[in-house]
Amino acid sequence: MTQDVVTEGGSKRPAPRRRRPLTFDRVSFMVVFLGLPLAVFVVFVVSPFVQALYYSLTDWSGFSAGQNFIGFDNYVKLFHDDIFLKAVRNNIELAIVVPIVTIVLALTLATLVTIGGSGTGTVRGLRNSGYYRIVSFFPYVIPAIVIGLIWAQVFTPGSGILDAVLSKIGLHQFENYAWLGDARTAMPASMFVMIWGFVGFYMVLFIAAIRGIDPEVFEAARIDGAGRFRTALSITVPLIRDNVQTAYIYLGIAALDAFVYMQALNPGGGPQNSTLVMPQQLFTTAFTKGQFGYSTAMGVVLAAVTMLFALLVFVVNALTGGRERKVRR
Repeated sequence: MTQDVVTEGGSKRPAPRRRRPLTFDRVSFMVVFLGLPLAVFVVFVVSPFVQALYYSLTDWSGFSAGQNFIGFDNYVKLFHDDIFLKAVRNNIELAIVVPIVTIVLALTLATLVTIGGSGTGTVRGLRNSGYYRIVSFFPYVIPAIVIGLIWAQVFTPGSGILDAVLSKIGLHQFENYAWLGDARTAMPASMFVMIWGFVGFYMVLFIAAIRGIDPEVFEAARIDGAGRFRTALSITVPLIRDNVQTAYIYLGIAALDAFVYMQALNPGGGPQNSTLVMPQQLFTTAFTKGQFGYSTAMGVVLAAVTMLFALLVFVVNALTGGRERKVRR
């Protein structure tokens, strides 16, 4: 127990704590539980980033022993590459639309399953809510490449299920419509596939978060006359704000990648490169054109955009009151 020290002005302040001597046990503990993980992180995480940054400053072909240092020429070339800039715009579009739509749908479904039931009695979700959770989560357990290939068959002109269904209900203009072959519909169709694959997992995530809220809070809101929509906006969303922020970051990172989905749906980047994303262009540049230095520069830009996206989400959350809410708690 530390004793207070009386200063000249009569006030008390805690006495300075004495440093404990470095014993063998303390040193070995720090080496094993701090030094070893730090070394692993540096070797397997930091080192590849540093190597990638170096290779992006060279003209390495990927198949030669040597490479010439060319400075920032690859980056200058990147920002004059119309195809890569188109891929950047597509990625940004995905990072805006996919997370927002997925989170709105997942929150809506999670709210219905948890507190969207009867308006009288105990606050509960819809009847047979467990069934809805299983069905909605099912797409997430399917590998992304399989989801992409399945939906590529669904969108196939003429023989696809979608065209057949639309034709059956009288929309004959879609009888042989190429959903992934039209620049107007290729990106929306690809976004739909990604959202379909993501929404179930984030619905379950939000259900778990809502279950952690004290039921008395919802009971009090019901007594005060708040409807389901008002309860969802004023109580549910603010109380699971951290979960929503985390979900948005993960969804944004997935959308900035999107390689597997886009490669399965449109390997060539779609009509007029309408679905081309940065990882696709990076892959083509490296393994088809043999320009590893240039493709590594693309990877560095992708990493920078991803980190900037995550930082932007944190900043927006702080500016909209997230930090103040935590302090009040």
